[in-house]
Parts: sequence; structure tokens; C-alpha cells
Amino acid sequence: MATLPPEPILPDAGVAADSSAAPEVLAEALVALHGQAAALAMLARLAPEPVEIGGELGAVIARAHPWQRALVARTITDCAVMLETGLAALATLTRRGQDTAAPALVLWREFHAAREAMVRVLETREPA
Repeated sequence: MATLPPEPILPDAGVAADSSAAPEVLAEALVALHGQAAALAMLARLAPEPVEIGGELGAVIARAHPWQRALVARTITDCAVMLETGLAALATLTRRGQDTAAPALVLWREFHAAREAMVRVLETREPA
């Protein structure tokens, strides 16, 4: 856990003005991210999770402080890159006829931990 409040961690320029941190953009990015996660779940032999980004989570994103939305946007980007490269590596294993369950499960756990941290950032109610 970071010992610094989020303000010193984030760069000052562009945090509030970043269009990628708009609630609608974040919701769309989360849907796309969960699409990648569903493909990963299949390779890990897990049932894909239902994706319902609207409703309550959409309201939480809309109420979030700019620093929270900026961290969530960064986390979504990082997770998308992690899943993209991981899925490419798993596709190589599939083409070679190798079992993807174990490495896919490891990647799934990394994604799940990052997603849980992202949700906790959104739940933080410290003043901005």
C-alpha cells in the first residue's frame, strides 16, 4: 500500500482535464477490458464473469474524484496492455498445441488483483 496520498503520486498537469478519465469513457474501457478477460477466462478454463458496468458502478465512477478517475484510467490501460500481451503469448502456446490453463490462470489472478485494487480506489472517499 502506498504511504503517500494520491496527489503527490499523480502528475499535476492534465489530471482533471484528461478526457480518458471521463466516466463514460471509463465505462466503455471497462467493458472492453472485460471482453479481453472473458477470452482469458476461457483459456484458464474458468467461467466468464457477467459484465454489468452500468448502474451502480457507473454511478460510482461518476461520483469519483478526478484523481480516482485518473488512477482508474491508468489501471485500465495497464490491464489492457497486460491482457493483450498475455493473450498473444497464450495464443502462441495454443498454436504449439500446449495447454494454456496454468499460465492463463496466473494471468487471470493478476488481472483479478488489479481489478480489485481499481475498485478499492473508487471506493476511497478521501477529499481530493
